[in-house]
Amino acid sequence: MLIGMNRRKTVRKASAIRVCTGVLLAGILACTGGCGNVSSQETEQEPAVMETRQEQALSEVEPAVAEVTTDEGNLDADDEDTAASVAGENRDGASSQVTICMVGDILLHTPIEDASRRDDGTYDYSHIFSETTDLISDADIALVNEEVIIGGAELGVSGYPAFNASYEIGDALVDAGFDVVLHATNHVLDKGAKGLTNCYDYWENEHPEIEVLGIHDSPEDQAHISVLEVDGISIAFLNYTYGTNGIPVPSDMPYSVDLLEENRVIADLAAAEEMADFTIVCPHWGTEYRLTPDSYQQKWAKIFAENGADLVIGTHPHVIEPIEWISADGSSSDAKTATGEMTKTVPGTLVYYSLGNYVNWTSGTGPGTANRMVGGMAQVTLARDDDGDVVIDDYGVAALVTDLREGRDGVTVYRLKDYTADQADENAIRSQDPSFSYEYCVSLCNDVWGDLWE
Repeated sequence: MLIGMNRRKTVRKASAIRVCTGVLLAGILACTGGCGNVSSQETEQEPAVMETRQEQALSEVEPAVAEVTTDEGNLDADDEDTAASVAGENRDGASSQVTICMVGDILLHTPIEDASRRDDGTYDYSHIFSETTDLISDADIALVNEEVIIGGAELGVSGYPAFNASYEIGDALVDAGFDVVLHATNHVLDKGAKGLTNCYDYWENEHPEIEVLGIHDSPEDQAHISVLEVDGISIAFLNYTYGTNGIPVPSDMPYSVDLLEENRVIADLAAAEEMADFTIVCPHWGTEYRLTPDSYQQKWAKIFAENGADLVIGTHPHVIEPIEWISADGSSSDAKTATGEMTKTVPGTLVYYSLGNYVNWTSGTGPGTANRMVGGMAQVTLARDDDGDVVIDDYGVAALVTDLREGRDGVTVYRLKDYTADQADENAIRSQDPSFSYEYCVSLCNDVWGDLWE
């Protein structure tokens, strides 16, 4: 399946590559976990690793590149343009750079669904994204973790503990400027196989320009690595979840969800290394409401780093967690004291352990509830170095906050730097955790991210 990137973005040329690795999933992984009201246990449990896909010779795989699309339509690059793209330069002769952003969990609790529902029974979620659309659209590639399965209103729109969203949330994500949607979460099977197939079919039929990761409708689809190309820089994307809240993957659809299985992940990383200049892994992992990575995240971060991942951006804890560099030998260094600029003295894999929630209206109460209202937008710039390798040229994180008001359209996400103390004082979350304030949010970001955030 060849998919063109979002045509509304004209800063960079973009195309998508879907490449079969010849590796098929043979095991099923199920692990308990939750979202929303109840915190996970602090004791980390590692999901069992199943025997997984077998590899074919990667050197024989030939990526198929989609046509480049822009607002002006399809363009046939001449030989000079093609040479410049291969050399990592754009048509103006400047060195190519690719800007990437990613946000955390789209967690649609019942009050958010109520705020988005219209009198005719349809839903409009545009109010959630209205203050961040420009920031999202400015990135060459924008990713989002769609925590809630999009099974459509026919399956019943519902919040915690078994989430399901109407198709309009997908439309809102597209309108906001997202290009890649991640669906490998612990809630992916909340509505069973029908919810998953409805979700997959929705994206295929309504928004084929969007790259969807983590769910599949066939073994052949799962055996593909997603690669996007922007101005001659190719980037592979991988997305996995630790489990599915104890709901078994359907026995007749073992290919349907991408799970964190060590043999498979290592094979996927090897394939991605052959196909792309740069590899990004987006794991759904960790302990809910914990502000530091747990041993399971640390184990997997080391596996990713040792097997060629260049950037890891995590989700699931529903609170923000630190950013650090991990070298190929597994050693780590805290990134929050760095300048945010990649140098050869800090090689390795950059890990955002958790971006927290992009949007939520938890029913939780008491101390710590305020932490769930702060999220992050990872912002990473890629470029070619003097050796022609694609590296992280710059990185940071934009702090986000969910503003809650009673009534229609009462949920909006702001950049924290654009938010005010007065707005924070009127945020409805204060009735659940009075400690929430603008100063609280700033202090939390300082504690977790140091000077990397803005």
